[in-house]
Amino acid sequence: MTDIDHALGQISRGADELIKREELEARLRLGRPLRIKAGFDPTAPDLHLGHVVLLTKMRQFQDLGHEVVFLIGDFTGMIGDPTGKNATRKPLSREEVEANARTYAEQVFRVLDPGRTEIRFNSEWFGAMGAADLVRLAARHTVARMLERDDFARRYAAQQPIAIHEFLYPLVQGYDSVALRCDVELGGTDQKFNLLMGRALQQEHGQAPQIVLTMPLLEGIDGVQKMSKSLGNYIGVAEPAIDIVNKTMQVSDTLMWRWYELLSLERTAADIASMRAEVDAGALHPRDAKLALARELAARFHGAAEAEHAATQWTALVREQRADVDLPLQELGVTAEGMRLAPLFVAAGLAGSNSELARKLKERAVRIDGEVVEDRERVFAAGGEHLLQIGKRSFARVRLVPA
Repeated sequence: MTDIDHALGQISRGADELIKREELEARLRLGRPLRIKAGFDPTAPDLHLGHVVLLTKMRQFQDLGHEVVFLIGDFTGMIGDPTGKNATRKPLSREEVEANARTYAEQVFRVLDPGRTEIRFNSEWFGAMGAADLVRLAARHTVARMLERDDFARRYAAQQPIAIHEFLYPLVQGYDSVALRCDVELGGTDQKFNLLMGRALQQEHGQAPQIVLTMPLLEGIDGVQKMSKSLGNYIGVAEPAIDIVNKTMQVSDTLMWRWYELLSLERTAADIASMRAEVDAGALHPRDAKLALARELAARFHGAAEAEHAATQWTALVREQRADVDLPLQELGVTAEGMRLAPLFVAAGLAGSNSELARKLKERAVRIDGEVVEDRERVFAAGGEHLLQIGKRSFARVRLVPA
């Protein structure tokens, strides 16, 4: 095991809240590997960098000599996580859960050490529970306690419906910690209520309560909203290396440092601070610092050779303005009437809306096949292939096919 102070520094790096630090220090002094848990509901087939924030912290625990449990919430996924929702979330079917869980299991070892990772499914214990067991679990907390959760409280005050089964979600997530006898549970800041529920249930079952470590929610490449597939501001773990590099280079210079802190495994906090000082002093261009981050992320998911090739391709595209770069080709369906400029760029993922594209046109920041475009009424027919560009760093290669 490593030095306690060093371990606490690594563990708390980038964290939002640690409950309770003195308990973690005491647990570390036991000199045994701790059991670290993070749960993931298989609500979508692909993991993205928002998930990787927790995976990175889990890997840091592993590098300190601890064991992690990657818990796939196949049972909770069929309830539907109500966190942050203004309406009852549609539960997933068993088939959807199983399909998504398989892809999760394939992707996590791009970050985690297989030798120190358990992959578990919470249907292992909940599938064996009877109705009476769930009733006994539900009896452990009151409706008033559940309404302390911000999202439940808001919905109740607004007279929006809350289904009874949604109250089960925090209890079920909390009981996972009992079943796994966890020392530490990780989660996003929006999961704090559920993580504390795990502490309470462990105490009720005679276990030492887990330490809770919450991590910030990662902003997407737009720098505003939480990273999300539905918002289109995400980078997927399974995306091609060139896409990972291209999208990372779209992140603002300010947000880059937050991504470094939350996602980098290669650089210590001191390394990042030193690099930032170089950028502030003008000794290092922000673009080069960002390209180093993009290369690290691409290497983690695809290996060093692919990452280096992707970085080289991006450099050729941006600095040398070459069009012979092997960006992934997207096929976009076009009706007989054709597709106008703004919908084309929105569909390619380069603009979030027609109004955003209009602003970029006024800035003369929109190019097609290397040529500046200003006519927003321009129509594109099926049959063409184009290199689209907004600004200096955002590119997409598209083929227009009949819809």
